[in-house]
Amino acid sequence: MKKVFSAGLLILFLMTGCAGMTDTQQRALSGAMIGAGGGAVIGALTGGPAIGAAIGAGVGTAAGLVVDNNEKKKATHKTARKASKTKSHRAAKSVEDKEI
Repeated sequence: MKKVFSAGLLILFLMTGCAGMTDTQQRALSGAMIGAGGGAVIGALTGGPAIGAAIGAGVGTAAGLVVDNNEKKKATHKTARKASKTKSHRAAKSVEDKEI
């Protein structure tokens, strides 16, 4: 039980040190830490916490990068839609000005 508490405390300290990282780095590290923690718990139940933590960290990192990629796509799409609306608004305003 003491080892699980120590591991949890270590994960907490590592996750609070993400302030100077990019969004991609934060998501990858967060995924790795969450995956390692979950893998260690599952591994402890089955007899191999180190292997569970390693597998969980790998899967968590991959998941964090997938989430980051999706977030970037959403932001790009949102920016493109906003630019398109602005362009349409300007064109409509230009037509109104010409008619007056």
